[in-house]
Amino acid sequence: QVQLVDSGGGLVQAGGSLRLSCVASRLPTSFNAMGWYRQAPGERRELIASMTNYDGSTYYKDSVKGRFTISRDNAKNAMYLQMNSLKPEDTAVYYCHLEDDYYRLYFGQGTQVTVSS
Repeated sequence: QVQLVDSGGGLVQAGGSLRLSCVASRLPTSFNAMGWYRQAPGERRELIASMTNYDGSTYYKDSVKGRFTISRDNAKNAMYLQMNSLKPEDTAVYYCHLEDDYYRLYFGQGTQVTVSS
């Protein structure tokens, strides 16, 4: 079973930047997509960015478009989320995820991002 380890969260002031990392092990030879969810206190977990395995096409939630960038390093089995111009409303636990060919979702353990105003 695939294992995901995400890291890179922290405390940053509004307008600052962070780069999240996700390293995958036991990566399946075929899967649909990888990306990032986040969950703010009292809120549902939401998909904010993803990249398909087939052609690398990307999706971004409207609220992060133009500020967040998802990327992959296939040689390292790694995925990244560059987050710029952070806002207090970006405060959440961020989870790396993978969707396999059967639409099952796997998550990392989560990394806390806190943006102070």
